[in-house]
Amino acid sequence: MKFSRILGTGSYLPARVMTNADLESIVDTTDAWIRERTGIESRHLVADDETCCDLAEVASWRALESAGLRPSDIDLILVATTTPDQFFPSTACLLQQRLDIHGCPAFDLQAVCAGFVYAMDVADKYIRTGAAKHVLVVGSETFSRVLDWSDRATCVLFGDGAGAVVIGAADEPGIISTHIHADGTYKDLLQIPGGHGNGRPDAAFVEMRGNEVFRFAVTTLGRIVDETLEANGMTRDDIDWLIPHQANIRIIQATARKLDLPMDRVVVTVQEHGNTSSASIPLALDQAVRDGRVKRGETILMEAFGGGFTWGSVLAKY
Repeated sequence: MKFSRILGTGSYLPARVMTNADLESIVDTTDAWIRERTGIESRHLVADDETCCDLAEVASWRALESAGLRPSDIDLILVATTTPDQFFPSTACLLQQRLDIHGCPAFDLQAVCAGFVYAMDVADKYIRTGAAKHVLVVGSETFSRVLDWSDRATCVLFGDGAGAVVIGAADEPGIISTHIHADGTYKDLLQIPGGHGNGRPDAAFVEMRGNEVFRFAVTTLGRIVDETLEANGMTRDDIDWLIPHQANIRIIQATARKLDLPMDRVVVTVQEHGNTSSASIPLALDQAVRDGRVKRGETILMEAFGGGFTWGSVLAKY
């Protein structure tokens, strides 16, 4: 039986940094208010001429270099994004052209903040069935472009960036298991309501009922932790690192308590990146790999929750 494992990681953050102090001059908020409620201190924003594909391309080259592979070795490209450059072609196809890859499948996957976890689930299944040997999985977002900068409930939360991993076939797991779920009942709690299909193309900004989303996220992420451990006959003591979606420090802390993990075993980037949606987990993973915290053979639990609602986890030996 074939398994899949992470061969390399990469990431990219735009050069422009917006601090909480910068936001104080834009919207009615304070640095103290943002830090206390979210843990965020700053976030990166794309330049006017920077695209989602631009971010994805840099992260992809870095992941390929980390894996010791060439673009021609890739036989599937998955891009998780909520902020594609165009309605079509997909950002995955645009990235494929940038990398000079020809013929392999390439498609976008939209599950908002859980997009990277969903894409890892797809990549794992492609490799386990023998349909692919090397998969490039990217989370890339230009979320600043779908924010209402007069809405202090949302504009303080998000940032831009991209993270990528290369997944390859292996004789032993790597990726131990993936678990993904959705429930559209809660679609109105976190959404961008606009779209050409529903005749509302101008309603293109994030809307969120924050308190309700927070409560549901904490409960749901606790359940996905239990589900993942039970499915593999593992206990909390088997987890070396929690690499969560970087939405809110209080949600991250609640999940760490569920695992009984000290915070120094949790990769946290929310203070510097804000919520970069589908990019947040691969950004955090790449940072922790490159600074030497996450080492080969260690067990990592990645988990995320996003609009839809969507949620899921990836349990892996790095």
